[in-house]
Amino acid sequence: MRAIARYVRISPQKIHKIIDSVKGESVEKALIILKFMPQKAARIVSKTIRSAVANAEQHPDHDVDVDSLIVKNIVADQGPTLKRFRARARGRGARILKRTSHVTVTLTEETI
Repeated sequence: MRAIARYVRISPQKIHKIIDSVKGESVEKALIILKFMPQKAARIVSKTIRSAVANAEQHPDHDVDVDSLIVKNIVADQGPTLKRFRARARGRGARILKRTSHVTVTLTEETI
């Protein structure tokens, strides 16, 4: 079961800092950890995990126990970059790169 958040307006580098703290954790524990993180990326990853859980519940082929789901993997890939210019001294322009990300969350059932 997985969910993908595409074109999120945050750089992948900022999401990578959050990802390692929840990889391999149960979904419930991962959501609690993310809830108390002040970063914007924590809200984005949390929302994507909740979407993956909803996808697992709605999947017709699998009988999934939501309580036994664990975060198998989270990947933050680079999306398209918005290129902007800012006025600088002496009539010059400086490039501003507004990066976007694609966040992929993969869940699996914990085997006992």
